[in-house]
Amino acid sequence: MLEMNLFEAELIDPALKGTLNVLGSCAKAPSVKRVVLTSSVAAVLFNGKPRTPDVVVDETWFSDPEFCKETQNGYVISKTLAEEAAWKFTKEKGMDVITINPSMVIGPLLQPTLNSSVELILNLVNGAKTFPNYTFAWVDIKTVANAHIQAFEVPSASGRYVLVSRVAHYSQIVKTLHELYPTLNLPEKCADDEPYMPTFQVSQEKAKKLRHRFHPSGGEPEGNSRKLEGERFFQFLKLV
Repeated sequence: MLEMNLFEAELIDPALKGTLNVLGSCAKAPSVKRVVLTSSVAAVLFNGKPRTPDVVVDETWFSDPEFCKETQNGYVISKTLAEEAAWKFTKEKGMDVITINPSMVIGPLLQPTLNSSVELILNLVNGAKTFPNYTFAWVDIKTVANAHIQAFEVPSASGRYVLVSRVAHYSQIVKTLHELYPTLNLPEKCADDEPYMPTFQVSQEKAKKLRHRFHPSGGEPEGNSRKLEGERFFQFLKLV
């Protein structure tokens, strides 16, 4: 109970209030015709359904708040409840809203500090002895940025758009980093002896209707060379 109270104070309340405050302001402005809301794949994947190689996730999937509470994942709960509140609010107000649900976003950084997505990769090259037994969905930042623009400009855009270029286990990321940077001291062992968490599929069918393509690589590493030696840091996204 204490942990859930912390989640509510630090993650859930700010996510809910922040989302509803912005939507409330938009609802009062006659000039606002459409709102594009940045949500997350966290509001999609976590519902207790199996995620195996033959499973295809799409926009009809919604994370289950009760399931998320059971797993004590405050971030996922906050994203799930914030999007849920957004859909309820905009339906009541008759607003045209679109949500963009990206997965782990990788690409050149605008800010001088690391974000959590890039930090996941950097940890592997900063002396980690093992890699986590975990599977993530990944997407390039340029795909995400373009999807927001298209969601705003394309008249037929509607509903949700899940953005995932590819799903990859940590072992695949380590393998690709080793191919790109053979001299790096990368972890060779998984953190546990359990079978690897399986990968799964995510449909790109709806997202591609936004008239954009999924970028196969992360582009130029400008601003990131200080974080990781080499000129092809984001090329590990050839995974995706």
